Amino acid sequence: MRVSAVRLIAATATVAAVALFAALHRDAVGQNAPAGGPPAGPAVTVAKPVVRDVQETQVFTGRFDAIQSVTIKARVAGYLQQVAFTDGAQVKKGDLLFVIDPRPYRAAVDQAKSAVAVDETALQFANADFERAQALQKSGNITEQVFDQRRQTLLSAQARAAGNKAALAAAALNLEFTEIRAPFDGRLSRTLVSEGTLIGAADTSLTTIVGSDPIDFYFELDEGTFLGLERAHLAAGKGSIVGTTAFVGTSDELEPKREAKIDFVDNRVDQASGTMRLRAKVDNADRFLTPGLFGRIRIAVGGPKKGVLIPDEAIASDQTRRIVYQVAEDGTVKPTPVVPGPKIDGYRLIRSGLEGTETIAINGIVRIRPGVKVTPQPTQLPPVAAAPAGQR
Repeated sequence: MRVSAVRLIAATATVAAVALFAALHRDAVGQNAPAGGPPAGPAVTVAKPVVRDVQETQVFTGRFDAIQSVTIKARVAGYLQQVAFTDGAQVKKGDLLFVIDPRPYRAAVDQAKSAVAVDETALQFANADFERAQALQKSGNITEQVFDQRRQTLLSAQARAAGNKAALAAAALNLEFTEIRAPFDGRLSRTLVSEGTLIGAADTSLTTIVGSDPIDFYFELDEGTFLGLERAHLAAGKGSIVGTTAFVGTSDELEPKREAKIDFVDNRVDQASGTMRLRAKVDNADRFLTPGLFGRIRIAVGGPKKGVLIPDEAIASDQTRRIVYQVAEDGTVKPTPVVPGPKIDGYRLIRSGLEGTETIAINGIVRIRPGVKVTPQPTQLPPVAAAPAGQR
């Protein structure tokens, strides 16, 4: 009787072990598989591409440069009497920057004025003497030689007066040059000389000034990119790229947002680098942009057009090709070669390969295997992709 109970317990344990193994096997092949059917494929999120009007753009790097840049030098020699600005100051055109000791030049002006006054007196006397000679000539009371001498005296007095007036103007100009003023609105560098320094005319650099508003942005395109950009503008009926509106930003900005206008294209391709130089003009009223900074410029390519947009995560690589996976309703997967373009609103523009009506895998493509069906999980892509958390 005791042996039969032991055998019953052993049989019951064996049945429980078999049931547990069967349950574990079902979990391994897929709990969601229908009863009596094949196991379900891996779950893959699918959606249709975003199809809407887009403006294709390209981004290039370049450098900001001052629209005007001048090294300030003295036009007359002398001792530097005053530095009238603070290093790095913003100045307006005509603001006083430096003063050279004006006393020698003021004395030269006074001397020139005295010479002009003497000449005016001599000229008045010579003119009166000539008029008397004219009256005496009519009555025959003066010889021709005396008449010619008085005329010659008058002409000489007139010439001396004109020469001394020119000397006075030059002396006054040199006196004016003792005050060195800003040639245009801009930002100054530091002063390179100290007060009391003896400086020469046009050979001593005093400081530099650069224009700050507007500011230029120079960038270069390789020959192929430049030709493609020009052709796209011609095809869109926009003519040359000159006059095109673009957007620029500094190197630390995620998106260029300052409006600019391309106003210059060089007249030849640089043979050494094979590039074409272009320039855009940017408003800089807040004086934030500084000459020498690196930046980026975003340029529209052609005109608006219908575009097919998909997330970058939906694009895979197949040796030398870029592909996306089309997913049918029954889970069948078909790889499709595509030609991707630039990013627009967080999506990747597809230049060719998709029409926009296809259903494609957008998430979980690493689980896709050749010849294996998947379990589609449909979703809908928003018109604009959400920015990554670190870029919001």
